[in-house]
Amino acid sequence: MSTRRFLAESLAPVVDFIYPPRCPACGESVGEQGGLCHACWNELVIPAEPNCSLCQRPFGENGPEHGAICAPCFADPPFHDGIAAGTLYGETARKLILALKHGRRIALAPILARLIAARIPEGEARENRIIVPVPLHRQRLWQRGYNQGALLGRELEKLGHGKLIVDALVRTRPTPSLGGLGAKARKKVLSGAIAINPKAKVGLDGANVLLVDDVLTSGATSSACVKVLKRAGARAVRIACFARVLEEAKDLSRRAA
Repeated sequence: MSTRRFLAESLAPVVDFIYPPRCPACGESVGEQGGLCHACWNELVIPAEPNCSLCQRPFGENGPEHGAICAPCFADPPFHDGIAAGTLYGETARKLILALKHGRRIALAPILARLIAARIPEGEARENRIIVPVPLHRQRLWQRGYNQGALLGRELEKLGHGKLIVDALVRTRPTPSLGGLGAKARKKVLSGAIAINPKAKVGLDGANVLLVDDVLTSGATSSACVKVLKRAGARAVRIACFARVLEEAKDLSRRAA
């Protein structure tokens, strides 16, 4: 047993006594720090199978067989090479994201990353795979103190899903919220706002990339990242996120057991 693990296990009872473990989503008592209560765990919506082979959009029980492509991907083929979303965006997922992003509950990163990892296809090649977080502008990073995508990426690295390169991508300027903007407006806002860090360019050539973020909404930011990564030589880019906004698919998904 490592010294770090020994100290953590030794101090756990003291920490639990001073700060009784509570569910980060609803505040109810739980058995251990960072865990979810049974009710909130059941409220998480896990994308169901069968699903689109490109974006994991659920088809429903009577949908096409494995390997099929959904209508949106068929009509407008994505730049990415797949999406691994731990959950569909809902009330509990929203609370967890806010707790991680704005509530400084960085201890949530391991459990959120495990849910992401469960959605990464088994048997997918991990050799020459790197993990790249969606970047924050330095101003936002100074204000928050951390990049939540990098925290999730660090946990995915620990789980054996690749090597983390924290600063592979950079934001060249701050960008406003994309909420309420149309596709053309989002594209204009993001034009030139994301670039490759010259120091990381060599490591991207021929790499398989996991592009990590906490939530995937319109996909505009992740698409901009994917384009930049592929122009830099990445062979394939899979988007990995904790929650995906996909309202029309909620009824076609199962809740966490």
